[in-house]
Amino acid sequence: MEKDVAVFEKNKYQDVKVRISEYQGNDVIDIRIWTQPPQGGEKVPTGKGVNINVKLFPKLKEAVLKLEKDLAESNLL
Repeated sequence: MEKDVAVFEKNKYQDVKVRISEYQGNDVIDIRIWTQPPQGGEKVPTGKGVNINVKLFPKLKEAVLKLEKDLAESNLL
């Protein structure tokens, strides 16, 4: 299964893409930087990212919610 869930711009040349994918027979959440190749064309994935087994999604969600709370308390949001 390959499904893009979200994409947002990191900078002029790079995007962050969140997708559901499969890696070595396991369903994973893939959060990766996609970049514009020097020769042009469509953006391609880089090695900068992380694959997390979908079973770990509750832990990832908990971490992101904690991050949001800490950022808000630090007036960074």
